[in-house]
Amino acid sequence: MEILNLSKEIYDSVTRLEKGSTEIFNLAKDLAEKERDYRRALAHEIIRLKGEGEKITLISDIARGLLADEKFERDLAEERLKAGKASLEAIQVRINGLQSILRYQNEL
Repeated sequence: MEILNLSKEIYDSVTRLEKGSTEIFNLAKDLAEKERDYRRALAHEIIRLKGEGEKITLISDIARGLLADEKFERDLAEERLKAGKASLEAIQVRINGLQSILRYQNEL
């Protein structure tokens, strides 16, 4: 690989890393919102079930079952955030590798 190409690869990767770090904040916000929405819906469902006279021991399980879609959205947001973080780490590893190659070629 030529030094110019390596420099461009590093620059492109750093640009992706910067954009990705901005997106991580969006993913984290989305996760927090999904968590808030799920907890709010769960509380409302528990109150509703108690008001209908459902057995106390069953309320938690029933409420969670009825809110499976909300929980799915929350879990999906969490996994997206994890995947985003892993992607940023992979980009950083790539940058580190390219920098090592560039240093080696400069020493030659």
